[in-house]
Amino acid sequence: MDSIDKNILRELQSDGRLTIQELAQRVGLTPSPCMRRVRQLEQDGVIQGYRAIINPEAVGRSFEVLVSIEVKRDREAVEAFEAALQDIPDVIEAYRLFGSPGCLLRIAVADITAYEQLWIERLTTLAGITEVNSQIIMKRVKEPKGLPVGP
Repeated sequence: MDSIDKNILRELQSDGRLTIQELAQRVGLTPSPCMRRVRQLEQDGVIQGYRAIINPEAVGRSFEVLVSIEVKRDREAVEAFEAALQDIPDVIEAYRLFGSPGCLLRIAVADITAYEQLWIERLTTLAGITEVNSQIIMKRVKEPKGLPVGP
């Protein structure tokens, strides 16, 4: 990956809706070679997809909670827990961690009542759970902007 590829990645992370013509102009290429590079980055799995960033308030999910969960430390329990998370749309991110806690979730719901219902009806009923701790997000201090791409 050379500096032009890195520039392409920076520009697309900043605005994934750029046309090939706009992108080519920004990175100093003509459209054809720029398109080839983008396609190659996609084929190589460097660019994994494109998506819209949605305002949580606009879709009624402005109440966010970080939830740390302890799961029994055996393979079956961990696999069952991770599979069950796939069926809970309110869980918008999930990470298995080294150490304690064993798992960290980011949850987006309408309000505290919706979170309480999710906590009671879904989270605490998952097999293998030994502990659930919730931290309500007060304010986003830094929004995700993409990964830093070297010089």
